[in-house]
Amino acid sequence: MITYREINQSYFEQYDKIPMLVHVKSILKLEKIQNGFGGILLKETPCKEYLKDMGKDEKATDYAKNFDITNWAFFMAFNNNKPIGAATVVSRTVDIHMLDNRDDMSVLWDIRVDDAYKQLGVGTRLFNMAVDWSKLNGFKQMKIECQNNNVPAFKFYTKHGATLGKIDEYAYYHDEEEKDEVQLILYLDL
Repeated sequence: MITYREINQSYFEQYDKIPMLVHVKSILKLEKIQNGFGGILLKETPCKEYLKDMGKDEKATDYAKNFDITNWAFFMAFNNNKPIGAATVVSRTVDIHMLDNRDDMSVLWDIRVDDAYKQLGVGTRLFNMAVDWSKLNGFKQMKIECQNNNVPAFKFYTKHGATLGKIDEYAYYHDEEEKDEVQLILYLDL
């Protein structure tokens, strides 16, 4: 039986055991019309398949070491006692650039579901918990970061009402491994 609950730091080691893998089969390719002056199209384009581990650099056990997590919320899904999904929401934290110095916005910092439990509604339930927490705490918007090589996540967020607000094709340019990725920022009005 799958259960869900808000958690605290004592669960972070279990949180980190949940893989955050993306099976890349296509990308959202940017097509600039008149160098962008005429608009930008995102076209889903097949690519050579590969596996991207989004969780290798994102560890819940590092959150409290690097940030004041007083205004953060953490949620997990369990199949019996096995951790199978998790989500983190960030708000009102100094030095978190994703918050844009706004007090009225939360950020979906991390969401992950073990591959064996995808397509069972686990991600939707965790996402809704993050949204409900944000509404309960008076936020007007939730900001969500995605990459153009995570097409399933982009489709998931838009299906749940998020709207693309920013495209930054140079956000990861400093990172040789990710320099070809495009940052997509979505917003969900709460």
